[in-house]
Amino acid sequence: MPAVIVDQIAGNECFVIGRIPHTIWDGATREETSVSSLLFMETMIANRLKRVRQALDAAAANALLETHPPNVFYLSGFTGDSGVLLIESSSVTLFTDSRFTIQAREEARGIRVQVHRGSLLAAIGDYLRRKRRIRAAIAPSRLSLAGWNVLKKAAGKGVRWVAIDGLVDQLRAVKDASEIGRIQEAARVGSEVMEETICLVRPGVTELELAAEIAYRMRRKGASGESFEAIVAAGPRSALPHACPTARRIGKNELVVLDLGAILRHYCSDLTRTVHTGRAPSRVRRWYQAVLEAQAAARDVLRAGVATGAVDAAARGVLQRKGLGRYFVHSTGHGIGLEIHEDPRLARGQERLLETGNVVTLEPGVYIEGVGGIRIEDDAVVTPRGAEILTTAPREFLEL
Repeated sequence: MPAVIVDQIAGNECFVIGRIPHTIWDGATREETSVSSLLFMETMIANRLKRVRQALDAAAANALLETHPPNVFYLSGFTGDSGVLLIESSSVTLFTDSRFTIQAREEARGIRVQVHRGSLLAAIGDYLRRKRRIRAAIAPSRLSLAGWNVLKKAAGKGVRWVAIDGLVDQLRAVKDASEIGRIQEAARVGSEVMEETICLVRPGVTELELAAEIAYRMRRKGASGESFEAIVAAGPRSALPHACPTARRIGKNELVVLDLGAILRHYCSDLTRTVHTGRAPSRVRRWYQAVLEAQAAARDVLRAGVATGAVDAAARGVLQRKGLGRYFVHSTGHGIGLEIHEDPRLARGQERLLETGNVVTLEPGVYIEGVGGIRIEDDAVVTPRGAEILTTAPREFLEL
């Protein structure tokens, strides 16, 4: 049994966890792993922490308070939904509650764990109060006003706070080979489910029935869940870019948009296909071809060193020349990874340069009120040579 040291901190019961067994958790599933794979994970997290500390040095801070669960996982391996990570110059401490004592011991390998009753932010504030010359970075967008008040009161006046949004998010935007491999696996599952679901599309089937099939098939293929609630939208409802599935039955001779994603080993995929029940009118076929060409134009531009706004402009330019520009109402794409929406954004006017290892969606679309919508979406890895597409479901227009 690993040693467990019990402390009393600020009157709260606190457990400082010692060494841990060779097991990790992957979502809700406990997996026995080899020592070599755990060492690889430790090395990967150590490299990430090194990059965080370099960013803190550049920002004149010597500590980071991280509250966002995907960032906590990225920097510690902890998957619980109650955890705050404190990164200092020579130590890392995970604050959590008693529901996660065992899980934290097994996942946060090599990291000091404190288990508290009560507010974690109050516990961290009290911890920082005892330190000297702390310049702690926080992300204002991740902290509620109530949480900030608790933290500031507990920490006292001796802590200097440095507001930095997106410090860890920017690091997460560039994926390493292991992350890309996981996204590729998630893309494979998503692509298989998409092809299977398209075979089920027919008049009389409800949007909700198709959405249920998507969720079920994802789980059967090993996904821990969906990246988001699948979008199944038919007929005029397909003109709603983020439509929720309803009990509406699919009719004859209408567009059907399917947008889905799988989570596999914590990483997300995202893809969209549009089909038509019956023979499509010539104008719908022209619209589909225009969207397909817009995606191809974006794909051709995508490579390391190119401004994200240039990718959007490539797709948008095609649709504008086809007379469809005003029907393209969202950006061309976004990053994916531990979350379904991450940096970078492929949006109009964005000047950020793409980097090798970015993984993004390419998803132009047109939405005509009262008629329907068309969107085609794939996941792509940014390389110096161009885009490597991870999703594999066919893109040709299917008339079912």
